[in-house]
Amino acid sequence: LQNMLEELLIHRPDDPIEFMINHLKENNDDAPKICVLGPPASGKTTVAMWLSKHFDAIRVSQETLLLKETLTLTEEAKAYKEKNQKIPNALWANLIRERLSNVDCIKQGWILEGFPENQEQAWMLQSFGIFPRHVVMLYASDTVLIERNSGKRLDPLTQEVYHTTFDWPSDPLVQQRLVKPDDVSEQEVSKKLLEYHRNFPEVFQIYQKVLKSINADQPSVDVLSQVLTYVQTRHRSAAPFTPRIIFCGPPGSGKSLQAALIAQKYGVVSICCGQLLKEAVADNTNLGEVIKPYIDNGWPVPDNLVVELLTQRLSSLDCLTHGWVLSGFPRDIDQAEKLQKSQINPN
Repeated sequence: LQNMLEELLIHRPDDPIEFMINHLKENNDDAPKICVLGPPASGKTTVAMWLSKHFDAIRVSQETLLLKETLTLTEEAKAYKEKNQKIPNALWANLIRERLSNVDCIKQGWILEGFPENQEQAWMLQSFGIFPRHVVMLYASDTVLIERNSGKRLDPLTQEVYHTTFDWPSDPLVQQRLVKPDDVSEQEVSKKLLEYHRNFPEVFQIYQKVLKSINADQPSVDVLSQVLTYVQTRHRSAAPFTPRIIFCGPPGSGKSLQAALIAQKYGVVSICCGQLLKEAVADNTNLGEVIKPYIDNGWPVPDNLVVELLTQRLSSLDCLTHGWVLSGFPRDIDQAEKLQKSQINPN
């Protein structure tokens, strides 16, 4: 729903109802929308290809856009490449927009590798309504990256990237066809690193709410595990949320203390059941007068009276506005079922 509202705000269609119907027919809001960013030799291709296989999503990179796709702007971009000229940001952004608008990307989701490279590209993608749900930012020291880049090898058949030290293929046939990429000279990498460090802070600023930085200088299994853990998380909705929390646990486990700390940190109302009963008696309320004999004689207060008192308190304006955290009740299944029947449901 949030994604559909974002699309409405971006596209502002003449017929919003028809637009929403088409969106529901065409879009898969659960499909991955992931950017994998990082400096040269940080492992972007390895991560992007692994995610693409894991989620059965479409990987989109410079290499796929220029060599594997037949888009309307592909030839124009290739012309820049053949002349050793820098491809303009607007051309890259339009190539990406065209590719991500294809049915396979809409249905299966996409893994965008190495894009956006700078602030201008990021802004252009946003203006086209392209918002990644997760941005993975790989990092490592420049010395590690330069050293790693020298051992980089490419399989021209599958486009998979290997390394002479860290990730050498076991298949002899794959080993034989591996080639050294064109851009592995130390001078070339240093130049790319300089440009990356100049552009990185602005890109980070744009995506900081959906971005996770992951250290690439560790075993690839650990990197992939951390990446997967992050991209499987769901970001909290921007919709208003009123917490309704119940703390359970044995006597002496610290329920009331934790509830008080939660209330203090998040501004919700802390309700301790025992304290609430005492306050009702002290205030001489109608319900307090019924409860008083039980308290005075040390008898357990009947569940129906406790639930009635809690229902009154949790229905008050401060609890409805700010939310609440309850400790000390329920203590068993019967009490929990009575709370449910009274429409007191934690979220």
